[in-house]
Amino acid sequence: MEKVLRLCLVGPLFLVLGLLPLVMGGHNYGDALSKSILFFEAQRSGYLPSSQRIKWRGHSGLNDGKSVGVNLVGGYYDAGDNVKFGLPMAFTVTMMSWSVLEYGNQMASSGELGHAIDAIKWGTDYLIKAHPEPHVFYGEVGDGNTDHYCWQRPEDMTTSRQAYRIDPSNPGSDLAGETAAAMAAASMVFRRSNPGYANTLLSHAYQLFDFADKYRGKYDSSITVAQKYYRSVSGYADELLWGAAWLYKATNNQYYLNYLGKNGDALGGTGWAMTEFGWDVKYAGVQTLVAKFLMGGRAGQHASVFGKYQEKAEFFMCSCLGKGSRNVQKTPGGLIFRQRWNNLQFVTSASFLMTVYSDYLTSARKTLRCPSGNVQPSEMLAFAKSQVDYILGDNPRATSYMVGYGNNYPRQVHHRGSSIVSIKVNPSFVTCRGGYATWFSRKASDPNLLVGAIVGGPDAYDNFADERDNYEQTEPATYNNAPLLGLLARLHAGHSGYNQLLPVNLPSPRPISVKPKPAPRHVKPKPAPKYRPNPAPVSSSKQIFVEQKMSASWVSGGKTYYRYSTVVTNKSGKTLRNLRISVSKLYGPLWGLAKYGNSYVFPAWIKSLAPGKSIEFVYIHSAPAASVSVSSYTLD
Repeated sequence: MEKVLRLCLVGPLFLVLGLLPLVMGGHNYGDALSKSILFFEAQRSGYLPSSQRIKWRGHSGLNDGKSVGVNLVGGYYDAGDNVKFGLPMAFTVTMMSWSVLEYGNQMASSGELGHAIDAIKWGTDYLIKAHPEPHVFYGEVGDGNTDHYCWQRPEDMTTSRQAYRIDPSNPGSDLAGETAAAMAAASMVFRRSNPGYANTLLSHAYQLFDFADKYRGKYDSSITVAQKYYRSVSGYADELLWGAAWLYKATNNQYYLNYLGKNGDALGGTGWAMTEFGWDVKYAGVQTLVAKFLMGGRAGQHASVFGKYQEKAEFFMCSCLGKGSRNVQKTPGGLIFRQRWNNLQFVTSASFLMTVYSDYLTSARKTLRCPSGNVQPSEMLAFAKSQVDYILGDNPRATSYMVGYGNNYPRQVHHRGSSIVSIKVNPSFVTCRGGYATWFSRKASDPNLLVGAIVGGPDAYDNFADERDNYEQTEPATYNNAPLLGLLARLHAGHSGYNQLLPVNLPSPRPISVKPKPAPRHVKPKPAPKYRPNPAPVSSSKQIFVEQKMSASWVSGGKTYYRYSTVVTNKSGKTLRNLRISVSKLYGPLWGLAKYGNSYVFPAWIKSLAPGKSIEFVYIHSAPAASVSVSSYTLD
C-alpha cells in the first residue's frame, strides 16, 4: 500500500520499410513477462475463475458492496493488503492497456497477449460495476486503518468492507478522470476481439469524464479514508487532461482534441515540467501522449500548443537520462531514485515512457533534443533496458526485485496472502491479530510464492533488506508491474517493424474456430464464398508509386469498419518534394499526412523523401477503399 509521497515539480510518421527487429540479450525477458502478468492473478478479489493459475489463492470479498446495494465483487487488491483502492487500480488498468496497445503484437509472439487482456478485463469488469450511475463512482472498498490492524489472508478477512463513493455532492475529478482514461484505453484493446464490450467501456468513459469535468474536486476530500494511503497531492488537473487524451486517442472526437488544446495552459499540461510519473502525477504521461498526437499528424489546429506539451515531455526524458537542466537522482548502481517507499514504481513508469517515446521518435525519424545535446532513440531505449536489467538482477547486490525470477529474489514479501499458509493447504481460520503473531513475525520464506511481483526495491545507496516488516522495500504493488508488461514485451520481441505513430492492429488473442454444420446427406456442400475485395483505387506513375491495401476489419455498432494502409514510394532517382496527394471518397479519420486545402501533404517535420524511401498513412471508415492519387510534386 502506498504512503503519501511528496510532489516535486519544476515551474510519422516516417517508417523505413524493412526495419529489422532489435535484438536484446542478457535476461530472459519472455520469462519475466510471463511472471509479471501472473502476479495480477494473485491480486484478484472476488470469485476466481477455473482458469486461475495461482492455485494458492481462493475466493474473497464476496459481499463487497452488499451494504450499499451495489455489486462490488471483483477487482484487484492494490498491494500487500486487502483494500481495493480505486485510483491506483484505474491507473493500473490504464498502464496495462497502454502496454498492450503499443506492444500487443510482441506479447502475441510470446504467447502472453491473451493473459494480458484477461488481466485488463478483470480490472475493467470491476470498474464497470463501480460506476452504477453516470455521476456516481465507488472509489474504495475497505479502509487502510482497519486493514492494517489485521494480518489476514483475503479469504479470511474480518475487517471493514465499507464502500466509499464520489458523486456530485462529493466530487472526485482525479478518480473519475483516471477511470475515464482506463475505460477509454481498454476500449481500444477490445475493439476487434469484443466490440460490444469496447462500446460499453467507451460509454462509461464518456460519462466519467463528463462527471470529472462538470463536478470538480479532489477525491480524497470526499473519500477521506484514502488520505493516509493514496492522497492526490497533484490535484485533479492532470487527470482531466489524461482522461481527455485517452478519449481522443480512442475516439478521434474533436471535442477532446479541443479540450487538450484549449486547456493545456490552464490545467498545467504545457506548464509543468516533471521528473516523475505515476498513479498520482500524470503530467509526463499526458505530455508523451500529446507529443505522439503531434508527431502523428493528429494535432489539428492546436499544433503550436501541442508543441509546448512535447517540450515538457522531452524535459522528462532528458532529466531521466541525466542530460537535462534538472536531472533525476540515481543510485550508485544507476537506478532512478525518487523515494525510499516503493521507489520501483517510478522506475517502471519512467522506463515505459522512455521506451514508447524512443519508438515514436524512431517512427518520425527524429532525435531527442536535450540541453546537453541531441540523443538518438536507441540511447533512450538502452537506458530503459538498463533500468529493467537492474530490476532483474544487474545491480550491486545481484538481487532480482521480481519475485520468482532468477535465483536471488525477495523471500519475505510484505504481502498478507503470500506470507500466510494457503487456505487450500490449511483451512483453519487465521484471526486478525493471530496472523501477526504466527505469520507476520515469522522469520522464514513465504509459504506461497508471489510470482512476478515487483517489490518496492532498494534505497538510495542500492541497499535492500529482505524482511517482511520492511514494507517500504518488500511490499509489491499492481502499478509497479503494469508499465513493465509493455517494457518486457518490447525487450523480448524487439521492434515489430510497424510505424508506432499509426493506429495499432492488435492480433486476436484466442482465435475461435467454429465447426460448420454438416451438409445434408447426398448433397455436395457448396464452398464458402471468399471475400475478394476490389483493388484499391490508386493512381501511380513510374516515378511515384502508390500501393493501398486493407489491413484489418471489424464490426462495431452493427457496422463493418475497415483499416486501409497506403504506402507512397519514391521510385525516381531524385529527391521528392512538395508532394500533394488527393484522397476522395474518404468517410473517416486519416493519420500520417497533413491536410492542406483539398489535398494532403507531408507532415510538418518531413520536407522531402529521398530516392527509394517510402511513407505510410492509414485511414479507417465503413466503406470501400478511398480513391488515392498523386496530384503534384517536384523532383530535384
